[in-house]
Amino acid sequence: MRTSRISRDTSRILAASRTLRQTRSGANTPVHEPSDSELSSVPTDAGSDGEFATPQPKRRKTTRGTPVKVKYETNEVSLTSITSPKKEAKPKKPRRAPAKKINGAGGSVKMEPPPNWEEIYALTREMRNENLAPVDTMGCESLADKQRTPRDQRFQTLVALMLSSQTKDTVTAVAMRGMQERMPGGFNLESVLALEPAELNSMINKVGFHNLKTKYIKQTAELLRSNFNSEIPDTIEGLVSLPGVGPKMAYLTMSAAWGKDEGIGVDVHVHRITNLWGWHKTQNPEQTRAALESWLPRERWHDINNLLVGFGQTICLPVGRKCGDCKLSARGLCPSAVVGMKKRVKKETVVKADPDGEKVVKEELVVAEVGEVKAEAGEVKAEAVDVAIGDIEDIGQAPRQRSSRSKT
Repeated sequence: MRTSRISRDTSRILAASRTLRQTRSGANTPVHEPSDSELSSVPTDAGSDGEFATPQPKRRKTTRGTPVKVKYETNEVSLTSITSPKKEAKPKKPRRAPAKKINGAGGSVKMEPPPNWEEIYALTREMRNENLAPVDTMGCESLADKQRTPRDQRFQTLVALMLSSQTKDTVTAVAMRGMQERMPGGFNLESVLALEPAELNSMINKVGFHNLKTKYIKQTAELLRSNFNSEIPDTIEGLVSLPGVGPKMAYLTMSAAWGKDEGIGVDVHVHRITNLWGWHKTQNPEQTRAALESWLPRERWHDINNLLVGFGQTICLPVGRKCGDCKLSARGLCPSAVVGMKKRVKKETVVKADPDGEKVVKEELVVAEVGEVKAEAGEVKAEAVDVAIGDIEDIGQAPRQRSSRSKT
């Protein structure tokens, strides 16, 4: 293909100018000044035909199969250099502050109540109002048939109290209901006198000491007919003269049947809890009654039995006291409070074993309640006082001593 002369001359001029331009750029390195736009800069690489060549993209050099080495640094710290955390100071338990005797003028003796007793009493009443106890619905004071005459109701109240000794309120309530429904002629003095001992025993065979109580109830019915004109006595002396009736039962009967608060009915709950509170240190319920009556206001004599019986049935149990739920313990008012201690126990379990013989171990932290678990397991004694508590039938007699075991 022939080219014109003009195109050949143009090619020579362009080639000469390109050579001259390259020679000048090699001698003097140009200084690049920033321009307003990058598009105004002309690239120096161009092809022979006047078009610019596109530079090839750079590729990263990668090395496959080469392991990456990581260096781990460990700091060894001696256990002795670690400062152990400071243990929080445990709140001190309140000291036992029983009622005190104060000698007044003229040789008179006055009992000073224990400190904070009103706060303890108010908090206990608050807890009792929040927790319904069996005594509130099945207590002996509420078991008499309201459809009967006042005389029959008083007799039923006395019998209910005789059945309640060493027996739960739920069991006593069932026995009383059975007597009211099954006894020929209704539950009254005359019906009990007409019953054979075996038949009466079959009606109360779920309560504790039912054989002994059958004998006491029959004897009491005969004494009421012969000595008290078929009515229960309205004096403490007359009530305690009945078989199986002690001071606690007599004072409760006077309050529930006759509406007379002549003394405090002290059962095992009242005796145990007031000793736990440190109000006194007494050996038997009769001593507890005398100690309480020496300073407790008379208007509380009727209420304290129901208060502490229900408290002993719901929170301050004979075995396994719930001190963690007790407001007295939370406020540091009970010197006998036992708060459960938490202990962390590490438990290791083998989950699986690899073919190479390596075992995968799973660690678990188990939190155990030390104090309260012991209470539930029966390791906490029923009474936190160093005295023995007699049965209800033994009230007024010398307390039975527990046999001491020699420590090996």
